[in-house]
Amino acid sequence: MSEALRAKALRLLARREHSRAELRRKLGPLAEEEGVDLEGLLDDFTTRGWLSDARFVEQTVRVKSRKFGPLKIAHHLREKGIDEAGIDAALTQARAGQEEALASAWRARFGRPPETPEEKAKQVRFLQGRGFALEAVLQFLRNAARS
Repeated sequence: MSEALRAKALRLLARREHSRAELRRKLGPLAEEEGVDLEGLLDDFTTRGWLSDARFVEQTVRVKSRKFGPLKIAHHLREKGIDEAGIDAALTQARAGQEEALASAWRARFGRPPETPEEKAKQVRFLQGRGFALEAVLQFLRNAARS
């Protein structure tokens, strides 16, 4: 096993959590160049507990749910190679804090209920772009208008 490949993998994991697919993509060119068994290295890291898709999902949801909704988080996890079972677990976790994240994103950008249909459309588009479902956004804005 190449020490250079192992060292690079450890440096990447020391900075932040990575999914297995993400680490495979980043290390693939070096592994091909050196003719090393990348899957064996990833299996070793998984066995030692240094690489964990479940931990990656948990950390991603914790960090991203402060600013983004469940839909955006799910999209990000798919890009990183997480399977649908992991994404379903993440969505359950993200939906638990969705209302607080929605309110936080709305306050940071707008801070007051829309007064015109154009303002409402702008707020809805912004919040949907942050990954919140349309139904949740409309319910939130109705509640904000009543307050």
